[in-house]
Amino acid sequence: MVLLLLSASERFKALQAAALARRPSVRRVKWPVFPYTTTVRISLWVSVALVALLFGWGAWQRRWIADDGLIVLRTVRNLLAGNGPVFNAGERVEANTSTAWTYLLYACSWVGGSVRLEYVALAVALTLSVAGVVLLMLGTGRLFAPSLRGRRAIMLPAGALVYIAVPPARDFATSGLESGLVMAYIGLLWWMMVCWAQPLRVRPESRWFIAALAFVAGCSVLVRPELALIGGAALIMMMIAARTWRRRGLIVLAGGLLPVAYQIFRMGYYGLLVPGTALAKDAAGDKWSQGLIYLANFNAPYSLWVPVILLVPLSVVLVLARRRPSFMRPTLAPGYGRLARAVQSPAAVVTWMVVSGLLQALYWIRQGGDFMHGRVLLTPLFCLLAPVAVIPVVIPDGKDFSKEAGYWLAGGVSALWLAVAGWSLWAANSPGMGDDATHVSYSGIVDERRFYAQATGRAHPLTAADYLDYPRMAAVLVALDNTPDGALLLPSGNYTQWDLVPMIPPGSAPGIPPDQKPQHTVFFTNLGMLGMNVGLDVRVIDQIGLANPLAAHTERLKHGRIGHDKNLFPDWVVADGPWVKWPPGIPGYLDQQWVAEAEAALKCPGTQAVLNSVRAPMTLRRFVSNLLHAYEFTQYRIDRVPRYELIRCGLEVPKVPPAPPRE
Repeated sequence: MVLLLLSASERFKALQAAALARRPSVRRVKWPVFPYTTTVRISLWVSVALVALLFGWGAWQRRWIADDGLIVLRTVRNLLAGNGPVFNAGERVEANTSTAWTYLLYACSWVGGSVRLEYVALAVALTLSVAGVVLLMLGTGRLFAPSLRGRRAIMLPAGALVYIAVPPARDFATSGLESGLVMAYIGLLWWMMVCWAQPLRVRPESRWFIAALAFVAGCSVLVRPELALIGGAALIMMMIAARTWRRRGLIVLAGGLLPVAYQIFRMGYYGLLVPGTALAKDAAGDKWSQGLIYLANFNAPYSLWVPVILLVPLSVVLVLARRRPSFMRPTLAPGYGRLARAVQSPAAVVTWMVVSGLLQALYWIRQGGDFMHGRVLLTPLFCLLAPVAVIPVVIPDGKDFSKEAGYWLAGGVSALWLAVAGWSLWAANSPGMGDDATHVSYSGIVDERRFYAQATGRAHPLTAADYLDYPRMAAVLVALDNTPDGALLLPSGNYTQWDLVPMIPPGSAPGIPPDQKPQHTVFFTNLGMLGMNVGLDVRVIDQIGLANPLAAHTERLKHGRIGHDKNLFPDWVVADGPWVKWPPGIPGYLDQQWVAEAEAALKCPGTQAVLNSVRAPMTLRRFVSNLLHAYEFTQYRIDRVPRYELIRCGLEVPKVPPAPPRE
């Protein structure tokens, strides 16, 4: 009766309201408001901006491109030329450790067009380095957010200051190596894991967020293989915290699809389970004593134990003084067990990052460190500093503590922070390794940036052309121009010339076809500066094995220089190519018998199989064969002494007539 007295429009609205009232009520999850006060927010962003500015400026003042950074660019050149991800055309060797860095530079270079590759690498490395520190600080700021709900506090940079104060951090921010990518990756993963543990603004149970986090964690092995310790642990934590098997399947798919796909490609294309650099440097080996020397070398110039002593008690004070908000985790209760709650928590994420840093440090100490001062320990340091990248100094309000106690607490935190800032200022101006910075001592560790700046006479060696002032580099271009019929170039004792081994004339020897085109091969340690200063038609190989498949499969020398502890004799290079193998065509320091024995040893069936895996044309059959034999090829080793290799393979020692006396 009441509806009849209403107008048509009013009746429609009434019926609509009644229908809505009969629907089951759906309560929307109320997400907590982000608890930053204006003071916290402004001080955090000021701190982030200040550190980013200081780090960017400091890195630019020490800008350079390392020789190893130029190695990556040689691969990028081959990609742009259509030769594939190789260092030398026609020989599938993965000369770069970071897959992600190689393809990122390739993409940026393709977009950049005519911009020099060195400048692209410089810009990308610097941008990512600064972004990594910014993400690290934002993640830590978010970590402290719940305990700062409604409280006035000033956010100050602490661990971030320590990191950017260490000179190697600024050296490798623009080195052309993957260091900047590693920092950006760890910063992003840290921020995302903190978001996952704390439901503020970002919904950690969102399917898209979980997929994105799993994808980022899974990419760890593509950024650097040893980062699988960090990304893998993050994926395990996500699997434990997942409430359904469907969600676990999503984590496995998002986290494993790209790494597994690339691993299949690596095995089929390169015939190895690991990057070629890992094989060349024997990443599974151990040199504990050298690793401890490397750790001491990193610590000594900067007294890194000082910030440790300061930051550990500072962390304890911050933990004891934190506020435990009751609003946390409003949607995580249903379907969650005790273990899942413990894993998906801020405490677990902090533990994950600290333990990851310790494991990274332990891995590199076991491996023996590196020949570049401080380089490989920057990642462990970055991880360990993450939980205190920024710290809050709470302004007492008398709620959690009496104002007097609050002032004492704020004063203690401020005093510790001032000590950290003072150390950072001192360390940032440290002379580093001092007089030993450019001297290759028994430890083999040098300040790489200063070494190349001194060797080239340039404060900022950036381009390949800058490295033409390095010993032998200008001479190699002259030698190539003077040998139009092809030659093998071996380093001479004279820095202004190269020893030349001519090609065997086409059709004059078995295995040398009449239509053999002139070839050039250069045998030298510094692959980057050399490879970027010569054409892609020139084969560039080394005795260490970074770009030389033969050297990579030799055994690691026990007392060799770290990072350079494989050393293939040049006799193998003469034997493995269309070069003259008898006097007077070979230099006097080579032995014709050794060359003949190396040539015979190359016929060992296992060695031929390994070489065919990287030199034979890439077909579907070759890809499948490499895939099936990748483990066998990775484990294969040859003896660097040709006669011992002949004995190992059960081959006869060739008899070579004595060479005529040299005049």
